[in-house]
Amino acid sequence: MSAVSRIPVCNACLRPPEPFSAEWFCVRCRTPFLNSRPLDEEGVCGLCRRGWTGFDAAYCFSAYEGKLRQLIHLFKYQRIRTLSRPLGEFLAMALPRDQRFDAVVPMPLHWWRHWRRGFNQSSLLAREIARRSGIPVIAAVRRRRSTTSQAGLSNSARRANVSGAFAVRGRRGVRGLRLLLVDDVMTTGATASSCAAALKRAGAAHVSVLTVARVDRRLWTPQQGVHGAAPEAALGAAR
Repeated sequence: MSAVSRIPVCNACLRPPEPFSAEWFCVRCRTPFLNSRPLDEEGVCGLCRRGWTGFDAAYCFSAYEGKLRQLIHLFKYQRIRTLSRPLGEFLAMALPRDQRFDAVVPMPLHWWRHWRRGFNQSSLLAREIARRSGIPVIAAVRRRRSTTSQAGLSNSARRANVSGAFAVRGRRGVRGLRLLLVDDVMTTGATASSCAAALKRAGAAHVSVLTVARVDRRLWTPQQGVHGAAPEAALGAAR
């Protein structure tokens, strides 16, 4: 049992999984594909070509499956906050070393969900990145309205669901900055895109998204939810 986590998780479960990889992926949003057909000659997917991704780049550590998925569920739904440290280590492994960031921004929760859960998992992960990198954390964004679950929605419905859901606190605080938007899981990127777009409208010069895990949608169908997860588990995972 890990002395660091002080929870019933063995050291084997806390070992880093294999990094996320794909033979074909978009060079901007890092979405994986089964083949090269969705990509243009520069390796950019259709969503990015049409400007439907609000962020400039996206990075993740591994796929949202297996032991990593279980660890994230323990962290979020069983409220085992001490898992923020090992998950933060995984997150730090995915942090691009060739990029400079002025601040880390946690993905906000609506106040009602924050009250029910007791914490924002993204804020804990953002603090871990800040502790390891020395980049300051700023709570630059708030959710101004609650949104329904993204699970089972089409891409367009997901974008509509989170459209206008985010507001930036103090626009001067992000103007001209290169920001790292931190969350636990990315599914389609609709939530991250909406939040990043709000930051860009407020004057941020660059917004990259960093997540612990990403749903490999090459294996995903709306009928299955997230990797065949139970409906209640898929609710919080869909982003």
